[in-house]
Amino acid sequence: MDINQFIVLAIFASTIFALIFSNQRPSTVFSGAVLLLLVSQQLSLDDILLNLTNKGLITLVLLLLVSSAIDKTALIKRIGRKLVSTSFSKSYWKLFSLTFISSALLNNTAIVASLIGPIKQNQYHPASRLLIPLSYAAILGGTVTLIGTSTNLIVDSFLQEHGHPGFNFFDFTLYGLVAGLSCGVLMFLLTPLLPNIANKNDNYQEYMVEAKVNSGSELIGKTVEQNHLRNLPELFLVEVVRDGNLISPVGPDLVIAENDKLIFTGNVQKLDNLSHIKGLTTFAETDGILRESLTEVVVANRAQIIGQTIKNLGFRALFDSAVVAIRRDGEQLSGKLGEIKLKAGDFLLLAAGPDFNTRQNLSKNFFILSEQKISRPLTNRQEWITLGGFLTVVTLAAADIISLAIGLLFLAAVLIGSKVTNNGEMKRNLPLNLIIVIVGALSLATSLESSGVIAISTAQLIPYLADTNWFIALIVVYFTTLLLTEFVTNNAAAALMFPFAYGLVEIIGAPLMPFALAVAFAASASFISPFGYQTNLLVFNAANYKFSHFIRIGLPISLLYSAIVLCLLNLTYLSQ
Repeated sequence: MDINQFIVLAIFASTIFALIFSNQRPSTVFSGAVLLLLVSQQLSLDDILLNLTNKGLITLVLLLLVSSAIDKTALIKRIGRKLVSTSFSKSYWKLFSLTFISSALLNNTAIVASLIGPIKQNQYHPASRLLIPLSYAAILGGTVTLIGTSTNLIVDSFLQEHGHPGFNFFDFTLYGLVAGLSCGVLMFLLTPLLPNIANKNDNYQEYMVEAKVNSGSELIGKTVEQNHLRNLPELFLVEVVRDGNLISPVGPDLVIAENDKLIFTGNVQKLDNLSHIKGLTTFAETDGILRESLTEVVVANRAQIIGQTIKNLGFRALFDSAVVAIRRDGEQLSGKLGEIKLKAGDFLLLAAGPDFNTRQNLSKNFFILSEQKISRPLTNRQEWITLGGFLTVVTLAAADIISLAIGLLFLAAVLIGSKVTNNGEMKRNLPLNLIIVIVGALSLATSLESSGVIAISTAQLIPYLADTNWFIALIVVYFTTLLLTEFVTNNAAAALMFPFAYGLVEIIGAPLMPFALAVAFAASASFISPFGYQTNLLVFNAANYKFSHFIRIGLPISLLYSAIVLCLLNLTYLSQ
């Protein structure tokens, strides 16, 4: 090996070491590797720019940007409230089915993030019995289609980089469906091994929020339990005001009636979960100026409004703002929001109108603390455009009528035009860290190939692989990737392993597709560690799991998943 090959190999080894043993983000590690390759002249700027315009990478970025808009729709949130019931078996299969199916088309991290709240709030089963199955179902569902997980698209980008046309939309479906459903059954049988852990206390200040049941609401005539009002993420129904009478505590059998005022306490940033319930209007929405930005204020100790109610003050006219929620430290508030007498030190969340900051009476009554962001629900028209447009793009791409990248680009323009999202939001949601990881990995692979490191490394294996069955080589590639993905991220594992799998294929003369699929499936098979996959990390933090809980459930899942995928790849490709 010459000096250039030693440099590239050293940088590659240092990258893997840093990913496994350091606390640095993968994007930081890969950007450092690219800088070292540039400084040592093992890589040119043209190589990096070429990798930056990789079609697979562009498709992935567009998919993630569109997915952030789809996450605004109420579909997953509404279904999520109805997932958990008294029967654990029914709850498990409803949760698994919804997550598995939706993860095949949508961003599985966003789906898990949306469903953690309803699962933690359920009144029937410990969240720790359901959150690991939620994460694993999302991982399994993501392997069913090309767009189910970013890992598949990363391997697709490598295939295209090497002159291959890439994956078809349903190339993953046979393996993903069989392995996913089989693991779903095994996971259900293993649920008695899941721990019973009390939910972690969330670090937020509880505000009191009022919502009115309007005429024609979907809640009317059904009980609190039937309406799943006890499963709202971080919002608790504590009282109902009916015809001037206060009903507290609220039992699960209470039937909701028209014009009821529902009093919630909890995290006001989860207010969008109320807005997605048809026919339920919050206090500030009734006033007509609820916005995404809320201003948090404290009532001053000499405020003129002390001792008066929000309703009698004419708060909207006085301050050009509406009270969204109220909090009083050391005291449980009760009754209708508009009839609470204000005290010094009360915290108010205000939906401010355009003239709010110009009012002369603000400083006399409030100390302004900060702004808080809440999500605003989409209109019915916007929801139809978002969901209908996405399904249309996916269908056209699956039928090879248009490319996925062109369809997603057009859909992104439609979403901006219909005000589902905007340019500023698109910029904020740009997955910069993931782009750095993929471009860095592609650039590292370019250096490994152009310097001859891969050719030398794979040539060393010729004496051992010359008479070896292709299936043995496939198993080696698969389990090396699987081991790597448990220590680093799934995307990094796929990016690091593909160049070696490609070099191995060229030496032994095996077909490329089964090895590419093996890398993609193995990189997604992060069931044993909570740190290898983003959805695992989300539920790990949400339920206070231990590492051992993932090993206990994940090891048999990983073994069954691996056995099914490898056997099917052997049957469909290598045994022919």
